[in-house]
Amino acid sequence: MKMHFIGLLIFLTAMQGTKAVDYTVTNKALSTPGGVRFRDQIGEASARQTLDSATQFIWRIFQQNTAADRKNVEKVSLFIDDMDGVAYTSNNEIHLSARYVNSYGGDLKREISGVLYHEMVHVRQWNGNGGAPGGLIEGIADYVRLKADYAPSHWVKPGQGNKWDHGYDVTARFLDYCNSLKNGFVAELNKKMRTGYSDQFFVQILGKSVDQLWTDYKAKYGNIA
Repeated sequence: MKMHFIGLLIFLTAMQGTKAVDYTVTNKALSTPGGVRFRDQIGEASARQTLDSATQFIWRIFQQNTAADRKNVEKVSLFIDDMDGVAYTSNNEIHLSARYVNSYGGDLKREISGVLYHEMVHVRQWNGNGGAPGGLIEGIADYVRLKADYAPSHWVKPGQGNKWDHGYDVTARFLDYCNSLKNGFVAELNKKMRTGYSDQFFVQILGKSVDQLWTDYKAKYGNIA
């Protein structure tokens, strides 16, 4: 009996160190074709699993191996809304467009998984206390989507784009190049953005300015920056 009690204490202590995140999914668009399609072709249980898988993947990409490294987020809520656009994230709430779900003509489950991975990055990433360029924030989210093998076919090819902080796929491809120069670059960049932001982070990590890195990146693929 005593050994059982000690074992229970050890178990409870371990559970406190790996506190589970609560994921909720609320379909507010069941009166629309997109809301019905989400229910029938994806479903709440699958969406919750995707949110959890995204979190685990992001922690690995960001090399956040302990709770102290991570944002303290205990609950993430996904809402399927009758709205325009694709999705957005605010205050640990992800809003997915039922209209987009209804209109998408390809592999719906793969596409929505990619969208949810992108949005979950916004829940998990550091943003320089609001000082990081918006294009970089979106680029990191798409970089994670790229590494998870959820990049859509319409994304730009490596080397394309006009500026490094354009955002989304352009910046994701650039960050992938930077990470190829030093594995773990994106993780280190995200860590530095915990308290602020500076373009000098690129110099500190890779020894070159972000503008020089962009020039090198464009040149690698036969383009002139």
